[in-house]
Amino acid sequence: MLKTSTERLELRGPTMAAEWTAVCYAPAPGLKAALAAAVEDVEQQMSHWRPGSDLNRLNAAAPGAWVALPADLMAVLALGLKVGAATGGAFDMALGDLVAAWGFGPPARRPDEAAIRALTGKHRQPGADVLELGVGCARRLAPVQFDLSGIAKGYGVDAMARVMAARGIADFLVGIDGEMRAGGTKPGGAPWTVAIETPDYDAPGEAGQVALRDRAIATSGDYRNFVQVGAARVGHTMHPGRAAPLQNGVAAVSVLAATCAEADAWATALMVLGTQSGVALARAREIDALVQLRTPDGIRRIGTGCFA
Repeated sequence: MLKTSTERLELRGPTMAAEWTAVCYAPAPGLKAALAAAVEDVEQQMSHWRPGSDLNRLNAAAPGAWVALPADLMAVLALGLKVGAATGGAFDMALGDLVAAWGFGPPARRPDEAAIRALTGKHRQPGADVLELGVGCARRLAPVQFDLSGIAKGYGVDAMARVMAARGIADFLVGIDGEMRAGGTKPGGAPWTVAIETPDYDAPGEAGQVALRDRAIATSGDYRNFVQVGAARVGHTMHPGRAAPLQNGVAAVSVLAATCAEADAWATALMVLGTQSGVALARAREIDALVQLRTPDGIRRIGTGCFA
């Protein structure tokens, strides 16, 4: 394990149309290049924006055809199916056509009204029914498009944490946008502190802070990635059952978990489930979650676990 220094090292770089960051207090020659390579590898595997990504190879394959895939992508697909099963399909990776129709897929554009009408009311098979995993391979069982936007950034953060561990750095904070994972503590033993945003469309503020030690946090929200449809702002998170963007009043959900990929997927799922079902499930499974609701009187917050 590397000896801790009192000098703060902060690194950053671009990834997934966002920015990765890393903070530690240890000498780390070559660390920035290693972290950049780790997130680049995740993006090349899981991006639906890159035509040659491994995910898009799967999306382009004929239904029924097995496609060899790298281990990281296989792990993410397996985790996505697991969270989907635990949430009654609220987390669904097979929504790429909806994401694209509403203007959130590549290329970014205004909602396609014709495509939306064609998908409205259409019977959709859950992602669990249209994806089969083998040993180092997967296949689509229907002509659907998989989108890993609700889990890939979290997995990218976990990949950065693995780089830190491989280099003997036990104390660190790594993240991509609002998805963060902490290892150990700051010098002196204080936990890492991460802010949780107020889901304000125009100027997100700070709703509070959470202390992290060997845990991750991820937030899913409607206030950063949205399109304007008339007088309404429509967020990018899709409801699998309605085949449309969410309209349940939930503005953001933050979740704590052992890994950032788990936190990312569960934040998305709880947001889809909404106030009653989502909060009830979080309590039943002892998940630490903060649900922020948009009401006529402002933001209302409901917490479970450590947020209660």
